[in-house]
Amino acid sequence: MRHLLLILALITGLAAAPPAVAAECYADYKAKQDAPLRLHYGVIALQGPCRRGAANAEVAERLAANGWTLLNVLSVFGPEGLQQRRANAGAYFLRF
Repeated sequence: MRHLLLILALITGLAAAPPAVAAECYADYKAKQDAPLRLHYGVIALQGPCRRGAANAEVAERLAANGWTLLNVLSVFGPEGLQQRRANAGAYFLRF
């Protein structure tokens, strides 16, 4: 009986908890590879704080893991800016 009460309390607590909502934040950036020189413009979903300074470090790390060097983060924006950047980012739209 005690276990049943504990299970019911857990279920009630989970049902009453608000759903976790992740703030959607994105950055657009320019990156390069050397030998031979390749450049690309891309859009990336940020996992960290939605600030340009924090985005620089996160984007640079994720690109470096894939052989790219970050040139610069152009802007940080919410979901409202995704569609207008999709065509320009092409294959690098939310790739990394």
